Amino acid sequence: MKSRRDCTCSACATRPTWPASTPTSTLFTREINDMRWISHIAIAASLCAAANPGAVPAAVLGSTFPDWSEWILRAVTGRKVRHRGATHYLSTWLLLAGFAALLWDWQGWLLWFALGNVIHWFCDALTVSGAPVGWWSDRRVTLFGGRVKTGSMAELAITAGIVALCAVVIYTRRDVPGTFIPFFYRYDRLYRDGLIDGSEWKQHRFDFI
Repeated sequence: MKSRRDCTCSACATRPTWPASTPTSTLFTREINDMRWISHIAIAASLCAAANPGAVPAAVLGSTFPDWSEWILRAVTGRKVRHRGATHYLSTWLLLAGFAALLWDWQGWLLWFALGNVIHWFCDALTVSGAPVGWWSDRRVTLFGGRVKTGSMAELAITAGIVALCAVVIYTRRDVPGTFIPFFYRYDRLYRDGLIDGSEWKQHRFDFI
């Protein structure tokens, strides 16, 4: 009996085949074991919004940088770049965060770019593949047994929980004097203070941002 690899019919010819030496687990490791970008972005943006809303773009950029920077390295060098390698080192991003916090930063953007990468690391460390700590070891660290899988209810619950918690923090801080919170505007108070008219209050009273 012919195997599908030897079959020449049109149905089998259109199906993808993999080299016999390539294990299936290797081919699909990235799809199965990576948290989705939407989760990385939502978690980083929420945490940053609660602490420094003006730096949210930097946090979002940092939360996905370890992945898409691999594509850039691959395109520039023309070589295969190992996933979750040098761009994912936790030590690198902690050092950059320390530099931004203690020596130099601009509007908190460099700090939150670094923290976005740190958040990415923690998200990846929740998966079975883990994430590397530094250049001195190939060993990857997993958190809580690395039980989170892509698109699973665990990933959704973690992301939703962090976003909800940050939303509560932002909501409770909206009346703190001197804080910049571009969310949950008190349009009723602006109307009572005479800063906006009735039509503007009605138009925006249910706006989140």
